[in-house]
Amino acid sequence: MFFEDQRIRPCYDGVFAHFSALRPAALEEQSRKARRMFNRLGVTFTVYQESANLERTLPFDILPRLIPSDEWSLLEQGVRQRVRALNLFLRDIYHEQASLHEGIVPRELVVTHPDYCWAMVGTKVPFGQYVTLAGIDIIRDPGGRYLVLEDNLRVPSGISYIFENRQMMQRLFPDMCRRYRIQPILPALSFFARYLRSLAPRPTSNPTVVLLTPGKYNAAYYDHVFLSQQLGIHLVEGEDLLTLNNRVFMRTVEGLQPVDVIYRRIDDAFLDPLVFRSDSVLGVPGLISAYRAGNVALVNAPGTGVADDKAIYAYVPQMIRYYLNEEPILQNVPTYLLRDREQREHVLARLDQMVVKKTTGAGGYGMLIGPKASAAEIEDFAQAIRKDPKAYIAQPTISISQHPSLVNGCFEGRHIDLRPFVIGGERVIPGGLTRVALRKGSLVVNSSQGGGSKDTWVVPSDGQKQVEERECRIVC
Repeated sequence: MFFEDQRIRPCYDGVFAHFSALRPAALEEQSRKARRMFNRLGVTFTVYQESANLERTLPFDILPRLIPSDEWSLLEQGVRQRVRALNLFLRDIYHEQASLHEGIVPRELVVTHPDYCWAMVGTKVPFGQYVTLAGIDIIRDPGGRYLVLEDNLRVPSGISYIFENRQMMQRLFPDMCRRYRIQPILPALSFFARYLRSLAPRPTSNPTVVLLTPGKYNAAYYDHVFLSQQLGIHLVEGEDLLTLNNRVFMRTVEGLQPVDVIYRRIDDAFLDPLVFRSDSVLGVPGLISAYRAGNVALVNAPGTGVADDKAIYAYVPQMIRYYLNEEPILQNVPTYLLRDREQREHVLARLDQMVVKKTTGAGGYGMLIGPKASAAEIEDFAQAIRKDPKAYIAQPTISISQHPSLVNGCFEGRHIDLRPFVIGGERVIPGGLTRVALRKGSLVVNSSQGGGSKDTWVVPSDGQKQVEERECRIVC
């Protein structure tokens, strides 16, 4: 919101003026309204703790984040480029494996990965689209550069919060929202619905699309309910589906209905007990056989989790050059692969300065943030790294950007990141999801660990705004 010399960034002028005019009591009342409305709507997530799993209303910060359209254009191009390369990588590793033969990505890293899906080898994926929905986590460093922190390709969550946050801001601050020329987000939802239907393998004007959920106890269940309603698709659990003669059907009161596309929010391991975990009661027996026969589309494709791996993440810039013959638009955070002895020794000597993550970790769990860790925690991680170095990567601790957030009636700086969602490798939802680390000094923004979110506005950049105002004066 501010430059280093404390001047307000031009795009924030109106927001700053609006919120500065409100008294602390009014700000707190608006924040309470948001909590009440989210609670009434059931906009929740689950915080996992050792003693119990607690369902909480999503914390919402009422001060929006603004991204000028010229910055957004760069981000949009960068995440699209990244998802296109990752999609080609996934097709390659399950077919020709050219990048593995040529050493672009180490073969061992891919084929021994727990998420490498052998059932997908040689399987034809509808339209070659392995990644229909991707969430790319981005941070901004002290120099103002946008850097990619993680790729989420398996079952990325949080898309519903983008739309709920926007609706909440329009309810709480309708006049301010109208004054800004905010890029709309609803067209992206319509595009997503059309795109899902376009993946149907059989020729039909009215394909049946379902969202397969693990059920109401899943941390992202609200996300599932919201999307099924807004996309106009059926919300089903595994027991609602069955397979016959390599076709998938949905049980309805009118009998069995053929299913064309399954937007699955279940991890690979639970999809089909005949192929993956035999004890799974969440999936559908015979589903992978029907998929391999080309009779149903799965979104995202099984086996995409291998590209979520934080060690493989380090090779995405090389993938972009190899598959697209382009230079990466967005850079990675510098990453050390601890399977390499030299890099491992470098990191072990500086653990108090590093962020260490499990390569298959998610949700902000199992991390070491060196500058904030105790000597005992650092020693525990050092031992774990020496025992299984392939299971970890390390990155330098970056002071990621902060944004004013309302805390106990006052605005204080809190660390944020950004998760743009890419649909079909083509459409990016304007703004994406800004996540906030609400605990003071924390770098962990995940909602499962107490983080919150903000509405994110893509607004005209300074030059565009001046042109629009000048044109308006001429017309008047």
